[in-house]
Amino acid sequence: MFPSRLPAAPPACPVRTGSALAGRGLAGVVLAGALLATGCVHRGDIDDSGGITAVRSACPRVEVAAGTGDVTLFDPPAARTADAIDVVGVITNVRGACNDEADPIASTVSFDVDARRRDASGPRDLTLPFFLTVVQGGNAVVAKRVGHVALHFDAGQLRAHATGSAGAGISRAAATLPDDVRRRLTQKRKAGQEDAAVDPLTRPEVRQAVLRATFEAMVGFQLTQDQLKYNATR
Repeated sequence: MFPSRLPAAPPACPVRTGSALAGRGLAGVVLAGALLATGCVHRGDIDDSGGITAVRSACPRVEVAAGTGDVTLFDPPAARTADAIDVVGVITNVRGACNDEADPIASTVSFDVDARRRDASGPRDLTLPFFLTVVQGGNAVVAKRVGHVALHFDAGQLRAHATGSAGAGISRAAATLPDDVRRRLTQKRKAGQEDAAVDPLTRPEVRQAVLRATFEAMVGFQLTQDQLKYNATR
């Protein structure tokens, strides 16, 4: 149900999470996946033309959305002093799994939630809402899904641990670079040629095309406005 990305790399080649573009300012940038027809490549490899290989994954980069990686509950709810903190939850160990051979490309984001409570006198169950957002081009939200993580505190225990996950689909067409942009990025350049030292990514139209084809899957707690304000100002 979500929008698109770059064609898959050959099965024998590892898929890299993220859309890093290395080797800027050097003569020759090679994008992996459908852009290379031979063998496996890795970020930083020197190709036959003397350029630097940059691996662009078909999968979205996964990360925690800024300001939403932790949540603080208060008791009483309106209080904001340290002695009123009831529970603090933190998202950690965010990881992505991706089937880049499918269309739409299927991406799953998994993560851990560690929580600490103030009062350990008895058992307690707690549910915390989270979201998964798919962002295109660095700022356009193209899909959002809300889920819940269930935490259980045993009697006498201050800490609890749980895991959560959510999936997203990204349309291959939206994540695929146009043919003319691919040609510019993979064009062989030789020393002495006029454009040999010109990084294609310095051209605005190329940078914009790469940005439009770049997706991120961001996870975080589904916070209230008061919780967002607290995270931003504490």
